[in-house]
Amino acid sequence: MNDRAPTALTMFTIAAVERDTRLGKDTLRVWERRYGFPRPLRDDNGERLYPPEQVEQLRHIRRLLDAGWRPGRIVGLSMEELQRVGQLSGNETVAPAEPALKAEPKALYELLRAHDVAGLRRALMQTLLRRGLAHFISEVAQPLLVEIGEAWSRGQLEVFEEHLCSEAIETVLRTAIATAPEMRSDGTPRVLLTTFPGELHGLGLLMAEALFTLEGASCMNLGCQTPMPDIVAAARAHRADIVALGFSMVSPAGASLDHLAELRARLPQPVELWAGTPQAAMLRRGVEGVLMLPTLGEIHQGIGRWHMRAGKTRQSDDRHSND
Repeated sequence: MNDRAPTALTMFTIAAVERDTRLGKDTLRVWERRYGFPRPLRDDNGERLYPPEQVEQLRHIRRLLDAGWRPGRIVGLSMEELQRVGQLSGNETVAPAEPALKAEPKALYELLRAHDVAGLRRALMQTLLRRGLAHFISEVAQPLLVEIGEAWSRGQLEVFEEHLCSEAIETVLRTAIATAPEMRSDGTPRVLLTTFPGELHGLGLLMAEALFTLEGASCMNLGCQTPMPDIVAAARAHRADIVALGFSMVSPAGASLDHLAELRARLPQPVELWAGTPQAAMLRRGVEGVLMLPTLGEIHQGIGRWHMRAGKTRQSDDRHSND
């Protein structure tokens, strides 16, 4: 049984831990049962309170999960062990990147370390204009975020610096979306973007919205943590052709797949359901009637296939109407 907390002055509520670490409440509770960590104390009302040192460990765990580690390998490790894992991740041999691609994220990283927020935003926007939106996301923004995550895991960056970078990228992406070329004349496909409750993958959703917009789609981004009934209602109101949900490495695979199956059953059959996730378990198992996307780069091919199917459907409808 969890101990009672002698004082709540320096403790974090579960809601505060969720905001700080971007780990959902359900995930924290599952880890507590499955791995014995975190180990919250309890206040006089029985509510969970997390000591600062446990929150710090959870921050490191989150960064390692984003780098591709599985929860079963790292949840419950001590701070020293987590830091060693972070150093190992940073020292792993990777294929050399094209020099121009390697230089840009590095230059942006240095602006972040200098806390030059205005310079970082300006450089991000210049890079976006130079490379184009799709290449900016895949070749600059994502590698930069990975580099920042690994540096944070090694203790080379502070939490506020990670937040600064995310905010700067978000600002640039929103500007790019607002100034994107007009959508297709028929307004299709109409795409609804969101996540299930407990999933705080907001920046990933924004990147996906930018890529859908680039394909001429009409997007409605509900942000994170939308209850399933609201997703269904919004899909009807938006007359969505595609409902796209994002999942991070910390999403519980079994529950996420169950929720996707339930959502698929609730949505009208003509509406496609897409799920973006880096999780091998989710990609391997999948859900009938759900398109699983391992990377944001799959959006371009997915939209191309959607237009092919939509064209065939229209041709079939035209033939039937002429009979």
